[in-house]
Amino acid sequence: MPGGATRTDGGGDARPRGGNSGHDGADAETHGATNTEPATAATLVAAQVSFGPDGLVPAVVQERSDGTVLMLAYMDAEALSRTLSSGQTWFWSRSRKEYWCKGATSGNRQLVHEVRYDCDADAVLVVVDQQGSGACHTGERSCFFRSLPTVTPTGHDRVDET
Repeated sequence: MPGGATRTDGGGDARPRGGNSGHDGADAETHGATNTEPATAATLVAAQVSFGPDGLVPAVVQERSDGTVLMLAYMDAEALSRTLSSGQTWFWSRSRKEYWCKGATSGNRQLVHEVRYDCDADAVLVVVDQQGSGACHTGERSCFFRSLPTVTPTGHDRVDET
């Protein structure tokens, strides 16, 4: 778990968030655990992920049915633990400094099918069944609905019609 990673409980009390401390015990403030309490499966899995100096890890969210990348957000150990234990996606809002469950307000929930982490353990992939109209706050199905012009290796412009 990231040492010193703390949370806000919605009261605007955003406390400092630290990076990976290297210890293998659960952070009592973040997870409500003490040395005498057994670690949950979610806590043990979250301990395998390498969180950045800010206590966060990028989380790519992908639609299970067709592989569409829906969004990118950030999780700390608590958000990852909530995701693993609730079956819905939870993230840390860097701008609002609070946790949010995707779809709690909009109804566009994400039901978690699988959570993977990459070879460096510094990013997670959350495979979901997207409910509602989509993942993006703009109303689009995916947050990645815009494209930049690209050039092929031969130097010719390539236009994607997607």
